[in-house]
Amino acid sequence: MRQAQCSCGQLRVACKGEPAKVSICHCDACRLRTGSAFGIAVFYPREAVKAEGDQRDHTRKADSGRNVTFHFCPYCGSSVWWEPERMPDRVAVALGAFADPDFPMPDQSVNDARRYKWIEFPEAMQKRAE
Repeated sequence: MRQAQCSCGQLRVACKGEPAKVSICHCDACRLRTGSAFGIAVFYPREAVKAEGDQRDHTRKADSGRNVTFHFCPYCGSSVWWEPERMPDRVAVALGAFADPDFPMPDQSVNDARRYKWIEFPEAMQKRAE
């Protein structure tokens, strides 16, 4: 069982088992959401994730044209987990919300064509232009 939480600890997510996928994303929306050079989504099967605590939701269109609903803490503002409409069987959790330096390395870098050129990843990591 892995535990993720917001900055103040009020909104928590328990994730059972190992992630199905860990993806780095370089799209503008992920950059704006995180305030960083990219976002990292840890995908789990929906049934493996249980959230507790107060949360607020924000839904936006992804680059794919499909909705993504983000769940964040109304007290500290941390974006903890989200539901991509294009993957109804999966839930994504922000990797940083786990605060675990031993967390598995991401499998892939998506929207890699938009990656800041000073960011380098291992050769073995899968890279997708979109």
